[in-house]
Amino acid sequence: MAAETENDPEKLRELITRARVVLWDFDGPICRLFAGHSAERVAAELAGWLEGRGLHGLLTKSELKTLDPHVVLRAVDRRHPRSDLVAELEERLTQEELRATATALPTAYADPLIRTWSAIGSRLAITTNNSPRVVRTYLEGRGLTSCFAPHIYGRTQDLHRLKPDPYCLNRALNAMGASPSAALMIGDTPSDFEAAQNAHVAFLGYARNADKEKRLRDAGATAIVSSLEWVLQMLKGQA
Repeated sequence: MAAETENDPEKLRELITRARVVLWDFDGPICRLFAGHSAERVAAELAGWLEGRGLHGLLTKSELKTLDPHVVLRAVDRRHPRSDLVAELEERLTQEELRATATALPTAYADPLIRTWSAIGSRLAITTNNSPRVVRTYLEGRGLTSCFAPHIYGRTQDLHRLKPDPYCLNRALNAMGASPSAALMIGDTPSDFEAAQNAHVAFLGYARNADKEKRLRDAGATAIVSSLEWVLQMLKGQA
């Protein structure tokens, strides 16, 4: 089924149609950034770089085994906040993300949904833990920059403000002069849901598989779609 929700389907429809501002997570709802450039390998390379500098002990056993490079970055930042070490590690991650854009896999129906939502008058922003440089590179390659620019809010040097902190969502809302009640966030992780909750923004979960859906539901999300096609068709009907 394209749309799964514990709420009435009409409530899900209302959630989508009333949004005047749509805040998009990047990696997941818009594309699979590491589809052809393994995130696990990037995390291992970051850990290996630390080891080469004699800093292997900065990471716990579970952090060393992580599949997520952001876990490595945040772990080092907690121990050496705002240090040159963290800045260099963050730049290394950004370069890996930039390389990943060449093989990123667009999420099915994301491009036409973005263009349709923009065409009917909703304002769009990116709120992501990825580098904004990476987002811009990807959007330019897909011809989508005009749908979002200048509202691209990604990772900054303040790594403690990555989602689930609502910092990037609040930046977007403030810059757009938008009330949280007029906004909807589309995300695919519990941290996206928590950030939306913290920003008092409605949330629509995108779950491309059962594991993603379970994680979202376990976090408390109830409005979840397994395909963006349902959202696109509903917006086309509205238009």
